[in-house]
Amino acid sequence: MSAITVRHGLILSTLATQPWHFYLTLGVLMTGTGIVLTYVGQSMFLPNWFQRRRGLAVGIAFSGVGIGSMILMPIIQEAISAEGWRDACWLMAALLLFIVLPLNFFMQRKQPSDIGLYPDGDAAPDQEQTRGQQAAADPIVDHGWANTDWTIKKAVKTGTFWWLALACSTALYVWYAVQVHQTKYLIEIGFSDLEAASALGLVGFAGVLGQIYLGNLSDRIGREWVWTISTTGFLLSCVLLLIMEHVPSAAMMYAMVILQGGLGYGVATVYGSMPADLFQGRGYGIIFGTISTLALIGGAVGPWLTGFFYDEAGNYHLAFYVIIGMSVVSILSVWLAAPRKRRLVAGQAQKRAARAAAG
Repeated sequence: MSAITVRHGLILSTLATQPWHFYLTLGVLMTGTGIVLTYVGQSMFLPNWFQRRRGLAVGIAFSGVGIGSMILMPIIQEAISAEGWRDACWLMAALLLFIVLPLNFFMQRKQPSDIGLYPDGDAAPDQEQTRGQQAAADPIVDHGWANTDWTIKKAVKTGTFWWLALACSTALYVWYAVQVHQTKYLIEIGFSDLEAASALGLVGFAGVLGQIYLGNLSDRIGREWVWTISTTGFLLSCVLLLIMEHVPSAAMMYAMVILQGGLGYGVATVYGSMPADLFQGRGYGIIFGTISTLALIGGAVGPWLTGFFYDEAGNYHLAFYVIIGMSVVSILSVWLAAPRKRRLVAGQAQKRAARAAAG
């Protein structure tokens, strides 16, 4: 459904003659409903298919955003330069119709049981073997929590829900604030238009590798640690952006790219995995959707407030300090949400089992 509405938004935008036409087509139909096509929509079902390697699976899937950007952005830009933005909209609408829509309709399933399969590609579980595996590496820490059939009504009564929502909201504040404003900032401090635009593209490329690696790492050391590593990547990239105002070197810029893409983009893999670790049950979809809505408020406020600070101060100093502060809040919030106190990732469960066996 989202692919259809986004396609209609793109096509109808080519007929626009008034500003409100763009608000309705590109704003509501494309951007508003298109969020379901992004990692937000995919995170509602993808984690159901994986348990032991959930972080890696989400990391690989979400790395497609960077790969797609590297492939499609030059094609779309070429279409705009050669034929105009309207033809580029028709091109994107065609891609949605002939590639995205069939893949989603024919390939997506909410959970493996819908087609007679089990998570992680396992065969039908043998009861004795399953008991042995559970005894060796049971991931559950809080059995009362894990056995709860979570609904949104139950979830919002827990502190875990709100700490997780705050962690995600502040993380998206940081992500979008930096992404939207960094190109303008780099140009202002002396980099060429091409260098500044290339930096954003390189961030996406670094993010492909970072998401896969950090997604896999989160399955071994825990979601909180990888969230901390990733958010620290954004924090340090802001520190480098501030330093580059005085030392605008290419080396600094590439270091910023690695920190922001190679580390920072790992937030997406944990964002897609952690709610499923915590809130399994009939209401997972609406729980994740509510958390995502709260997170996207942060993502919307971040670029706007950063621009407001810039307009008021005439520079990005205060805006970047606020981004650094939001990064710290996000890190603290995820540790207070504490998914490790409810369910361990596979690597943590195996280490706990090994300690128990040795003891």
